[in-house]
Amino acid sequence: MTELLTSDERENLLRLARQALEDGVNGRIPPPLDLERLPASLSQPGVTFVTLTIQGELRGCIGALEAYQPLAEDVREHAVAAALYDYRFPPVHPAELPYIHIEISRLTQPQPLVYERPLELPERLHPGIDGVILQDGLRRSTFLPQVWEKIPNPAEFLDHLCMKMGAEESLWRQQKLQVYTYQVEEFQES
Repeated sequence: MTELLTSDERENLLRLARQALEDGVNGRIPPPLDLERLPASLSQPGVTFVTLTIQGELRGCIGALEAYQPLAEDVREHAVAAALYDYRFPPVHPAELPYIHIEISRLTQPQPLVYERPLELPERLHPGIDGVILQDGLRRSTFLPQVWEKIPNPAEFLDHLCMKMGAEESLWRQQKLQVYTYQVEEFQES
């Protein structure tokens, strides 16, 4: 991500996400995207997370950590996946659609975080700014920067990331893990 999106580009992505969400929840396959008709910024590779909420409560969140498709297609795919395939929730029902609020987080390229000792890891993080990826072998988990609003303490943040990864919450204290940070451009429906 080199530049922030314009307000028109953001609105375009939110419209694409809403349409894909409604199509997916109603059992329709979204029509193919005409990338030629989109602004170049939306047809370039990009990576996103799409978060769905109802009255401020999480209803689904799915995304990727590496760009592998055009930004607009990434948003559409993750909007449908957040509604239908987030294992933490039952699939969104059509009756819920009017109450769903969509938030899109466009990620920067994750960068390795260099640190020497496990206990110095919390002080290397930037709460509210950094999205964090923890990796231990094949296990991996991430929290978007927005999660700092609910878990502002860096040590607790790392505890929860370890649990999300399927490890003991204290794993980050016991050994060095692979750690990556990224930032997001976040925008949502009004």
